[in-house]
Parts: sequence; structure tokens; C-alpha cells
Amino acid sequence: MNLPLYEQLAIALTAGVLRGAVYALVALGIVLVFRGSGVFNFAQAEFGTTGLFAAYWALTVQGWSYPVSFAFGMAVAIALGLLTERLVIHPLRDSSRVTLLVGTAGVALAAIGLQFWLFNETLVMSMPKIHDGYFTTPWGAIVTMQELITLGVLAGGAALLALFFRSPSGLAIQAAQQERVASELVGISVRRVSMLTWGIAAALGGLAGILAGPYLTFSAGFLSFGAVGSLLPGFMAAVLAGMRSMPGAVAGGLLVGAIEQLSSLEVFAESIPGAGAMILFVFLLVVLLVRPQGIFVGRAVTA
Repeated sequence: MNLPLYEQLAIALTAGVLRGAVYALVALGIVLVFRGSGVFNFAQAEFGTTGLFAAYWALTVQGWSYPVSFAFGMAVAIALGLLTERLVIHPLRDSSRVTLLVGTAGVALAAIGLQFWLFNETLVMSMPKIHDGYFTTPWGAIVTMQELITLGVLAGGAALLALFFRSPSGLAIQAAQQERVASELVGISVRRVSMLTWGIAAALGGLAGILAGPYLTFSAGFLSFGAVGSLLPGFMAAVLAGMRSMPGAVAGGLLVGAIEQLSSLEVFAESIPGAGAMILFVFLLVVLLVRPQGIFVGRAVTA
């Protein structure tokens, strides 16, 4: 029996917001890197997938506890982010943005290749959930505890980032991005600021990957191209945030998730092949035409 349209809308909106939490974590890292170094980071999702593979290995192969495995996965993700900054971004710091973008894309491809090599290109894995519980909302949407944990981590991470950008270190990141030479003259180490930026961004990617891993089975390139692929939605959310607004990245990620789920309803899917992707891209195109600076742009310090 088909559900009434209003219940379908409520269920899809709930699922979209929960899925959008992963997109928002990816978008936060993309916006952070862009604000800190002006780089479009195409490796952001693979920071997360690499962290997920590391956590899975520690948990299922080494038999470590979930908290230790989670911490190990996060450490590997952060290490990859720091290595990217030192080995790719720093040597190319005076190159064009296109060159830097290609450099981060190369890091993503190298990470996917490493995942294939170490874990077998045909292997499909499943990460255990942090919590197996679930409940049903009054309007019929099934919400898992894993999804609620992801949403909670997003809320906590966004709050911490808002506080961070009011701190001396956060202000230093903004200053170094805007005026590198002047920042050095007043004692701000641009090199350390860049490392800090990429480390935090990689941590956000690691959170997205490890928390999204239990949603479905995963393989190499999971967070970039898998069933929970978040790279493109994350960039869409970052664009909606004007590539600068941290709260906007959160709102953009949730909005992209909601639109993606709403556009997959039967009312659209039956009449428009590929409705989900098409409606999302049309929405983004309209935003770029009407408000190219983004629809979620706040004040300079908190945005």
C-alpha cells in the first residue's frame, strides 16, 4: 500500500538530513582548506576512505577495540592530510590553483590505488556499527543510532570549529590565507598554519569516512564514488556556502542530502529517469546563476 505523499516527503526529508550529515562533514573540510590555502581539495573524501580502511583493518584484522580502531583510523587520515600538505601543496604553493587542484586529485587517485593494492580490488567490506539500535519516528522514518551519532558528531564538530575560528589560531589561518607576507612579518608561521589547516580538514574527512562506513558495504574509493559517495555532494554544499562559510557548509550538506532524497521519490523517479541527480544539478546551476557567491554566507569571522 502506497503511503500518502506527505508521509513520503517526511520520510525522505528525514533520510536526507541524516545522509546530509556525512556530506556536511566533507564540505566542512573542503571549505576549511579553501579558506586556509585557497585550494580546491579533491582529496578530501579519500582522507575519509583511507581512515575507514585503517579503522576496519585495526578492528577486524588486528582485533583492537572499537575506540582504539576509531582513533587509529583518525590518525591515519590526519597523517595523509599532513603528508599531502608537505609533499604536494607546499612544493606547489606558488603554482596556479588549477595545478594545485590537479595535485589533490592525484593524491585521491593514489590513495584509491593504494586501497586496491592493500585490500584487493574485488574485496567488499562491511564496517561494524558503533551502535546497532534504531527507532521509528511518528511519521514512519527508520532512524539508526549510527545516523544519529553521525549527526551529533557533525553538530559537535561545527560548534568546535565556530569556537576555533574565534581563537588566535583560527584567526591566524584567515590572516595567512589573505596576507601571507604580512602574516609572517607579525610572527605568524604560514607553514604551521597550513599544516594545522590540512590536519583539521583530514580529521573531518576521517570522521566522515569512519562514521559512513557502517551504512553500507564499502570498497576502494568508497567516499568518493561509492553508494555514499560524498565528494561531489560535499563540493555542492561547499559551493552553496560560498566556499567560505563554515555554518553554510553544514546547512549546505543537509540541504543537498534533503534535495537528493526528496528528488528520488516515486513521483519524480517514475516520470524522470535519473531524477535525483538531475534535480540536484539543476538546483545547483540555478544557485550559481542567481547567487554565485553562495546562499549561506555569514560574517567574516564565523562564516
